[in-house]
Amino acid sequence: MTSLRHWRAPLLALASALLLLPQTAAAQGPSASPAPVGAATPDRPSYTVSLRGDADGSHWTGRQTVSFRNASRTPLRSVDIRLWGNGTDGCGAPGRPSPVRVGKVAGGTPAALTVGCTALRIDLPEPLPYRARARVSFDLAITVPDRVHRFGRDGAYRYLGNALPLLSVRDARGRHLDPDVGFGESFYTLAGDFRVVLDHPSTLVVPATGSTTRHPGAPGRTVSTSVAHGVRDFAWAAGPFRSKSVTTPGGVRLGAYWTATTSRTGVDAALKDAAGSVDAFGKRFGRYPYGELDLVMSDRLDDFGSMEFPGLVLLWTEPEGSGAVHEIAHQWFYGIVGNDQFSSPWLDESFAQYATQTYLREPTAGCWEDQGEWPSGTAALTRSMGYYADGHRREYVQVVYRRGSCALHDLERVLGGPAMAAVLRGYVRDHWLGVATTADFKRAAQAATAKDLGPFWTAHRIG
Repeated sequence: MTSLRHWRAPLLALASALLLLPQTAAAQGPSASPAPVGAATPDRPSYTVSLRGDADGSHWTGRQTVSFRNASRTPLRSVDIRLWGNGTDGCGAPGRPSPVRVGKVAGGTPAALTVGCTALRIDLPEPLPYRARARVSFDLAITVPDRVHRFGRDGAYRYLGNALPLLSVRDARGRHLDPDVGFGESFYTLAGDFRVVLDHPSTLVVPATGSTTRHPGAPGRTVSTSVAHGVRDFAWAAGPFRSKSVTTPGGVRLGAYWTATTSRTGVDAALKDAAGSVDAFGKRFGRYPYGELDLVMSDRLDDFGSMEFPGLVLLWTEPEGSGAVHEIAHQWFYGIVGNDQFSSPWLDESFAQYATQTYLREPTAGCWEDQGEWPSGTAALTRSMGYYADGHRREYVQVVYRRGSCALHDLERVLGGPAMAAVLRGYVRDHWLGVATTADFKRAAQAATAKDLGPFWTAHRIG
C-alpha cells in the first residue's frame, strides 16, 4: 500500500478455451501425484469480464465469468467470491446500495452475502473433484463511491481498484473470509488470468492492468480490451487523463496518466523513479514479467496515499516524491510473491519498504536501535491485520513499515550483502506467482548461513 512517507497518521497463462468447459463439474484432468496437504484452492482462475461504462465512468454494468480448478484432494462443494469494493460501505443503506452488486448467478446457487456484503458463497451443482474445472458467472453492477480513494472518484476522475469480485482462497486453515479493516490490506488471492472488455465513452482515457488494445465501438464510444496473465487482481481508472509512455532501458513500457492539476514536475519525478526502480528490482529479484506498467497520478490522492495493483499503481504526487518506488516494489512483494495480506502484512509491506530503502540508499545502519522500545509487549512483526484493527492501530506503521524493513536490513548485516541478495532472489524464484509464508522466508534465510538464526528471529519478534 502507500509508502511510509505518504502514510496519513489517522490511519500461468491459461488458455481461454478453458472458459468453454461446462459450468457443472468439468472433466477431470489426467491423474498425477496427489495434491499437497492444505493446497490453496480453487486455483488457476481465469476471469472474463465485459462491462459498459456510463457517460463519466461512474457506473459500470455487465457480466463476469470465472473459471477455476480444484487443487485440493477434498471435493469442492462451493466457492467464495469476495466483493472487496463493499469493504467501506458494507451492505449500504436505504437509497444507497452497496457499490458492488451481483445478480443472475449461473453455475451454482448463491447464498446470502456475509462479512459486510463482501463475501458471496456459491454452492456448486455437484462436488468438484481434484483437478477438475468449473465456472460460475453473474451480472455485475459497479457504482464508483463518492470519495477520494483507491475505489472512488475525484472530480472528473474515477479510480476502480478492488472493484472486480475475486475468488477467495481455501487452504489448510480453511475458508479465508477476513474482513476489510479499513486501512492496509486484507486481501489473499491466487494468480490467474484476466480478459476485461470495457465499453466506454471515447472522451474517457482508461488505463488498466495488462496489455490493452482499443477499437471504435458505437458512435462516440471505444472498446478497450485488457488481457493480463499471472496477476492477482485487476484495476482500472477512467477520466480525461493526460498521458505519455516511455520505455525503460530494461524494456518495460511505462504508461503515465495524470490529472489536469498534477504538476509536470511531479509526473517527471514519478516516471524517473519508476523507470529506475522497475529495472533495478528486475535485476535484483527477477525480471518484471508483465511487459508494461501503468502509473496513474494525481496531486489529490492524499486521503489514502498511493496504492499498488498488478501492472497499475495509483500515485499521489504531492509533496515531492511520489512513492513510486515503494509501490513498484509491491509488484514483486504481493504481486509476484503473494502472501495472505490479512494474516501476514509484513511479508509485503516490510519487504517493499526494505526494497525501497535499499534502492534509494537510505541510511539504515542504526535503524533498529533508533526504533527504541517496542510499542507494546504484544507487538510483533508477524501480527495480523486483525491484531492492528483490535485496538492496536497506532502500532501498524511503526511495526510493519519501520521495524519490519529494519529487521530485513539487520538480517542483511548478519548474512552479508551478497548472501542476502541471493536469499531474496531465490525466495522470489521459489515462490514466483505463488504464495509465501513467514516460515518459507525463515527457511530460505537459514539455508544461507551455518549460524543459528533462532536468536535473531526471537529478538526481532518474527515468530
